[in-house]
Amino acid sequence: MDRFAGVSDASALTMGYYDITQSTLWKYAQEYTLADHFFHAGFGGSFLNHFWLVCACTPRFENAPQEMKASVDATGKMIKDGAITPDSYAINTVYSAQIPHPKDSDKAKLLPPQTMPTIGSRLSEQNVDWAWYSGGWNDAVAGKPSSSFQFHHQPFAYFREYAEGKAARKVYLKDEADFLMALRRGDLPPVSFYKPLGEFNFHPGYARLPAGDMHLADILHAIEQSTVWKDSVVIVTFDENGGFWDHVAPPAGDRWGPGARVPTIIISPFARKHYVDHTVYDTTSILKFIETRFDLQPLGARDKAANDMTGALELE
Repeated sequence: MDRFAGVSDASALTMGYYDITQSTLWKYAQEYTLADHFFHAGFGGSFLNHFWLVCACTPRFENAPQEMKASVDATGKMIKDGAITPDSYAINTVYSAQIPHPKDSDKAKLLPPQTMPTIGSRLSEQNVDWAWYSGGWNDAVAGKPSSSFQFHHQPFAYFREYAEGKAARKVYLKDEADFLMALRRGDLPPVSFYKPLGEFNFHPGYARLPAGDMHLADILHAIEQSTVWKDSVVIVTFDENGGFWDHVAPPAGDRWGPGARVPTIIISPFARKHYVDHTVYDTTSILKFIETRFDLQPLGARDKAANDMTGALELE
């Protein structure tokens, strides 16, 4: 945890901070439960951590072009960086061979469809309804993506089960407009993921914190005003820490993580009020929470062993 300024292209700016005491994020952290030992799942960025959110797994790219692969010497020191590990795991941003992906993508460098089980497939096996809602999804699928739509933030789109033309894609992969409509109708699926358009995701460099905070306020207000609120647990978290310095080292894990600490708030009529939860969680704890609630089989060793976040709730 000591090379933030030395490695980042932002240099000493990584040691800075934002005063968010007037923000929506701060308000909800004070009112509900703040998990102050929550870490993102993977040693990497958004691409890898979105995979870990839905499958507790790292995707594979067999026979990837050699120029995409990282290389290391006999001691394990990296000689050349790359999106693909020497043993064919995709760890940095690679776009899906399935739609949507950027129009100018090199087809040889697109990640082949993945076939591992996901939390979606686990839920479907038990006839539990779910959906992944994303800002700008419909436009991206139609070939006219917003300039801030992030293709590599759509993890289910990488899986063969949700390829274009498959019935499951239409049922489970939806637009932000569908999320808001489901809230108004009161028929939001029991498990719902919501991913904002890039300009609202708080990411340093291309997104503005005030815009993201206002968007978060709008989404939370819509949930709180809906009929589903009384039965809801909302987990607000981040795919990675954005490059800012943090003094809390992640717990020992496996080859893939956990990575750096990220803000996470549990907002719910069942959440402990004005509470700081010191339990160690990572992104796979969200999977464990879903698995606990719906009696699902774990996807891997990490989510099987994870704390399930019920400690943040007051349940009868």
